[in-house]
Amino acid sequence: MTSAVDQQRVAGLRNRRILLGSASFARKQIMTEHGFTYEVRTADIDEKAIRDPSPEMLVRLLARAKREAIIAKMKAAGEPLQGLLITCDQVVVHEDRILEKPSSVDEAHEYIDGYGRSPASTVGAVLATDLASGRAAEDVETSYIHFRPIPEDVRARLIEEGEVFYCAGGLMIEHPLVEPHIERMDGTQCSVMGLPKHLVLRLMLEAAGL
Repeated sequence: MTSAVDQQRVAGLRNRRILLGSASFARKQIMTEHGFTYEVRTADIDEKAIRDPSPEMLVRLLARAKREAIIAKMKAAGEPLQGLLITCDQVVVHEDRILEKPSSVDEAHEYIDGYGRSPASTVGAVLATDLASGRAAEDVETSYIHFRPIPEDVRARLIEEGEVFYCAGGLMIEHPLVEPHIERMDGTQCSVMGLPKHLVLRLMLEAAGL
């Protein structure tokens, strides 16, 4: 009975316009795996202008700022505020430091090398907003990744490819060069990749009032 009701609620989402406020390949892939048709919007904010010592609060603030920036763009374009907007942010926490996207080759080496010393955690916020009503739901999820030491030549190849510069902490668990060095994960792969499937679905249902 509950399963049938849940399926009906999710089916209701598929009739809604969905806007994903991220150009991240991983996040787009996760939304596609959910079976959703969606439009991509980008906030183009200066993320480093928003600071907070708490990783949980920082990602919440960034997800909210992205929402406001996308809404402002839509208003400026004369676009009606309709649909469900999903905005997110993620940081990596390692040895009590908040790591965002690496800004240099040296920083990328430093981040990735450090994961072999001690576990890293991903802290990600997801915010779902019904644009017409303003109803919103948000939450934060944390996962932990335990690595074996990542050799220098592997780090060099990852950095040369360049994708690490678009990932918080340069962390790419789904990359075939990285996977052999993962000892274990406490959490789901989609959470580490920046958009927990179960969480985004729950928040979208809450924001949609379903």
